[in-house]
Amino acid sequence: MCVVAGFLRQRIAGPPDAGMTTAEYAIGTIAACAFAAVLYRVVTSDVVSGAIGQLLDRALHVV
Repeated sequence: MCVVAGFLRQRIAGPPDAGMTTAEYAIGTIAACAFAAVLYRVVTSDVVSGAIGQLLDRALHVV
């Protein structure tokens, strides 16, 4: 009888929660957006864009 009761209790309660909650998704999304904004500012800065431009020019002139 105890085995049946334990089985029914498990079926009604469902599996244990193994995923992220809505709050964790929100924090993760905000952190990802903040990281993207910082990365965008770094990549579009004059120093980095100039370095990328020089790198591309050298790569294209080698061929």
